[in-house]
Amino acid sequence: MKNKGFFCLLVLFFLGFQVCVQGRLLAASKPDRDDAAGYARWLVSQNSWGILNTISTELEGAPFGNVVSFSDGVPEKSSGIPYFYLTTLDPTARNALKDHRSSLTISEYPLGTCGKADPESPVCAKITLTGKLVLLDANSKEAEFAQTALFTKHPEMKGWPKSHNFQIFKLEIKDIFMINWFGGPKPLTVDQYLKYKM
Repeated sequence: MKNKGFFCLLVLFFLGFQVCVQGRLLAASKPDRDDAAGYARWLVSQNSWGILNTISTELEGAPFGNVVSFSDGVPEKSSGIPYFYLTTLDPTARNALKDHRSSLTISEYPLGTCGKADPESPVCAKITLTGKLVLLDANSKEAEFAQTALFTKHPEMKGWPKSHNFQIFKLEIKDIFMINWFGGPKPLTVDQYLKYKM
């Protein structure tokens, strides 16, 4: 841990525009809390995992939440769209193939930028992207972009068993709920979110 902290200090010294948190680099500092689109995009691009919720086909339609890794693009090319590498050996992918309705919930807490605030505190931002979890055409340009994004952020995925038939899914966002300070959720449309230039 000490070595990571020292490395972060060195990088911070040479690249003053970046921020070090818990021994790792964040690509950019937090946007202003009033910039809802910027804050939402920052929160999604900086995180690497969240809770993906689907409608369970095995639990009589009950909501089913699962920890999943995701990526919305390679460094410097964030798209805002979460992509996932999933297998039907897991309930999440099986659920999505039968009922696309889903949501992804992400917290600022894992980034280490909440200070001493509890994860549930409005001081520690949280976002829920709701929409449809859809399987991408494996031969499409978007699937190629998504695979590069996923394997760049999660190199371990390259070695996951081929026999498990992992496939690339994306969340087609229909609604955004974000709290990043006191005063309730920030008004933010999907169009504003997706068109924001990082």
